[in-house]
Amino acid sequence: MVRAAVLPAVDAPLKLVEIDLPEPGPGQVRVRLAAAGVCHSDLSLSNGTMRVPTPCVLGHEGAGTVVSVGAGVTHVAPGDGVVLNWAPSCGSCHACSIGEVWLCSHALAGAADVYAKLPDGTELHPGLNVAAFAEETVVAANCVLPVPDGVPLTDAALLGCAVLTGYGAVHHSARVREGESVAVFGVGGVGLATLQAARIAGAGLIVAVDVSPEKEELARAAGATEYVVASDTTAREIRKLTGGQGADVAVECVGRAVTIRTAWESTRRGGRTTVVGIGGKDQQVSFNALEIFHWGRTLSGCVYGNSDPERDLPVLAEHVRAGRLDLASLVTERIGLDGIPTAFENMLAGRGGRALVVFD
Repeated sequence: MVRAAVLPAVDAPLKLVEIDLPEPGPGQVRVRLAAAGVCHSDLSLSNGTMRVPTPCVLGHEGAGTVVSVGAGVTHVAPGDGVVLNWAPSCGSCHACSIGEVWLCSHALAGAADVYAKLPDGTELHPGLNVAAFAEETVVAANCVLPVPDGVPLTDAALLGCAVLTGYGAVHHSARVREGESVAVFGVGGVGLATLQAARIAGAGLIVAVDVSPEKEELARAAGATEYVVASDTTAREIRKLTGGQGADVAVECVGRAVTIRTAWESTRRGGRTTVVGIGGKDQQVSFNALEIFHWGRTLSGCVYGNSDPERDLPVLAEHVRAGRLDLASLVTERIGLDGIPTAFENMLAGRGGRALVVFD
């Protein structure tokens, strides 16, 4: 029996309860969590913006120590530190066959599985495959990757989503070049990782945009050279900061129609707008045909930073070891499992960066 934060149904309050977690079967790994980040995607799952089977245990950004492994698992062993990979690639679908593993057709298939039970026998699903909002979890072997040398285990949790997403948005999707100007919309956990990634890429002007004036210090510490409090004049302010042209690259980390539209308008003619934020179906973004032709901008979605965790984790680890990437600075609050509902409220209110659940 282990403690876990269970989502009984969409829009229902999380319940902190003990669950019956079985030992790993063939091709599975049991992990004792060291830490789990509270991501906006968890909030989107809890309120129904994205759908997964319930009841379930949420949490998809985590790291911990292998407790035991099932038959056939050879790449990790008990005692190893691992990062959870919530979107493992199958290796055989069309997307995987052309190297776009972040678009794997079967990446979330495990979310429909039953992986644990409540004491009364109610079956539980593993949220986004890995169920990190629990003291321990059991996952498929391809959902764990060894923690790279030199990365503290607790900090490594952030590699599982926020950092892979932010770094990938800059380096894989927008492909920021040295000296280019970058505008980052939303200074939460992913936004802060995006700002650090823009700095690592050698961007010149880096503009952070958020509704909260209180986040300026966080943004500047992550690499922002300018800070703009979001308003009706945001696009105009960014154009002014960039000599009237607009930013070479805009990265939207919020997932709201108005923010996506503003990011687009803040991008120079011929520039690139990358959308990382996950919005609901009700968030409709409109463009007219003439402006699409005239501005010549590229608008692209970005799933999981267009990242391949097996390829990118060693790269990120090298940035950590060299002091270029500061994982701990993304965290503005360290909490227990019982602090997750408050972390959700803070995200809705636009407060803070990443909240990190730290296990004893």
